[in-house]
Amino acid sequence: MTRGRSGNGMRPAERPLDETASAPRFFVMVGGPGAGKGTQAQRLAVALDVPHVSSGDLFRAALESGSPLGSEARRFMDRGALVPDELTVRMVAQRLDDPDARRGAILDGFPRTVPQARALDRLLDRRGAGVEAALYIDVAPDELLRRLSGRWICRGPEQHVYHERSRPPLRAGICDIDGTKLRQRADDRPATIRTRLAEQLPPMYEVVDHYTDSGLLVAVPGEDTVEAVTSSLLGAIGKHGERPAPVPGMRA
Repeated sequence: MTRGRSGNGMRPAERPLDETASAPRFFVMVGGPGAGKGTQAQRLAVALDVPHVSSGDLFRAALESGSPLGSEARRFMDRGALVPDELTVRMVAQRLDDPDARRGAILDGFPRTVPQARALDRLLDRRGAGVEAALYIDVAPDELLRRLSGRWICRGPEQHVYHERSRPPLRAGICDIDGTKLRQRADDRPATIRTRLAEQLPPMYEVVDHYTDSGLLVAVPGEDTVEAVTSSLLGAIGKHGERPAPVPGMRA
């Protein structure tokens, strides 16, 4: 059962998804922090042959490059203000103009709010496309807290993620992939995480409700293994039984 804005159980809308359509295929990942959206987005992108578009990666790249959009974003971030939706939408729109996104994309980290979801609808509509499905990885808040408080991230550009209990590195404190040292983010400590969840889950549940009302929500349980969640997601979007290709630079 799916947790909506109020946390009550709700049945996700059922809709046939066309696995043979030649039109661009756009999917959005929905879930709380620590639900595994980034991991699943990477795996789905390989399986569906569309790019993984992470809003976090877009912001980091824009800030590092000193692009006009990055400079605009920095002005807000330097004074501790939220980056306006309009600027975030422009950054996503710019990425979707790249040739590899003509066939679609897996959007990760965007939309985070209902206004952003509506802005995405307008953005895709101008391209003659739309969101095919919102893929909701349903994980209970207590499990999100457990996952986040044990999370370690490598210092390399790919920021590979490990967990001290469920996904430890082969060598303590060292990334298996690129050999860089692992670090724990300051906001991955329990007290900080509780505050973060209290702030981020309500708007996320509103996004769940929005896509349920639109008939686009596909919910899968997110507390299983990485492989099982991927299989559930592929089954939900019409690729049931197709094993995703391994993602370069990632452990399954």
